[in-house]
Amino acid sequence: MSAGLAGIMLAAAGCGGGGKETLNVYNWGDYIDPQVLKDFEKEYNIKVVYEQFDTNEDMYVKVANASGQYDVAIPSDYMIRKMINEDMLLPVDMAKITNYGEIENRFKGLAYDAEDQYSVPYMWGTVGILYNKTMVDDVVDSWDILWNPKYEKKIFMINSLRDSIGITLKRLGYSLNTRDLQEIEGAKAALIEQKPLVLSYVGDEMKDKMIGGEAALAVFWSGDAAYCMSYNEDLDYVIPKEGSNIWFDAMVIPKTAQNVEAAHLFIDYMCRPEVGLKNAEYIGYSSPIGKVREQLPKEITEDVAFYPGVDDLKNSEVFEDLSDALVLYDRIWTEVLAE
Repeated sequence: MSAGLAGIMLAAAGCGGGGKETLNVYNWGDYIDPQVLKDFEKEYNIKVVYEQFDTNEDMYVKVANASGQYDVAIPSDYMIRKMINEDMLLPVDMAKITNYGEIENRFKGLAYDAEDQYSVPYMWGTVGILYNKTMVDDVVDSWDILWNPKYEKKIFMINSLRDSIGITLKRLGYSLNTRDLQEIEGAKAALIEQKPLVLSYVGDEMKDKMIGGEAALAVFWSGDAAYCMSYNEDLDYVIPKEGSNIWFDAMVIPKTAQNVEAAHLFIDYMCRPEVGLKNAEYIGYSSPIGKVREQLPKEITEDVAFYPGVDDLKNSEVFEDLSDALVLYDRIWTEVLAE
């Protein structure tokens, strides 16, 4: 094959075979301001093909099986660690991320990517309880309330094994990263005990349901909670005293990426403070970009749903990669749902 023909074929790969350069982005549902994508397309004349996933596990399966050749994906901390361990990611060329300095230092060098080789922070937050103040007349400060028979069929749980098992482990006084069989079996028993009280195990649709007053209590990611609270003043959010999960989502480049250069452009673009501000205002999650926080109103930066303080995060943990125990967690979750 001639060098000229090889170059043409390489260019076509980045153009999706169509003529205009394309960038394939894989992200969580409802997790970016659509205007940000349009602005990126206009500035760089690159078409963004945007797909969404519901869980880290769904994302992993699709990327691992190469059923989707994505240029940028945005998984969570423990899944990034798993993908690094399995050699699924390309190193990020930080020399091309000119806005990397806008990321606060406290969000760099975290355990899932200690040397910041494979990921660039996107958003962070917590898992807690979103509740309707007109439907709950008890103090909401503990995971125990999700086991209170008084709220039978008024409770939503997240359809996510790490989150639902994790908060149950914290309720029992265990680490949400435990590999101890007895502790995990204890969580299973507690979830089976709770199941008659649960209205349903749901995902993104839970936001509209809580805004509409369909349940009294729900396990929620903080940004989704903030979104719901902006539409229904009867809702409030707490991080239970037993502790919870502090999570970090970050941008990575899968090894199957077809347009690595555009991937770097996109990651750098997302680190611009003005872009980060648009995203933070639109989706309600906490930005790792320092100048974003500085521009937000105090009612947001002082709200636990957006920017929790040190005391709010007491006893909380970051998810670790549990690949060595995943079969056990999968079995436990399957048994809970089958009851």
